[in-house]
Amino acid sequence: MIRQVRTSPGAAYDLGYHVVWCPKYRRPVLGGRVKTRLEELIHAKADEHGWQIVALEVMPDHVHLFVKPHPKNSPSYVANQFKGFTSHHLRAEFPHLRSRLPTLWSRSYFAATVGAVSAETVQRYIETWYERAPKGDGHA
Repeated sequence: MIRQVRTSPGAAYDLGYHVVWCPKYRRPVLGGRVKTRLEELIHAKADEHGWQIVALEVMPDHVHLFVKPHPKNSPSYVANQFKGFTSHHLRAEFPHLRSRLPTLWSRSYFAATVGAVSAETVQRYIETWYERAPKGDGHA
């Protein structure tokens, strides 16, 4: 991946976050149509903010996202934008998510800035995680 420096009035930046979040109780509810719709919603929210999604992997019980936001957006803001938006829409569209879980997402998330490792390493990790997972595990 070639470094892409973006600019805005008063700033030049190349910032990336690796964000991971899970459904409440780490229930494996992110499969099939829910997975497809979740991916669409994540892309829609990124487009709304002008954020670049470098890699996205939705597993049955967690989401890995490598996103490049504007530097004015903190990791907590980015994570909460995705979690709030997707929860609202998925719970409205899939009633079984409302009946099985008091809230769709757990309150916590993991966020790391890309820098200690290269952006390529994070992207490769997200794209190939399932190949390395212990068979039958499915957990990060």
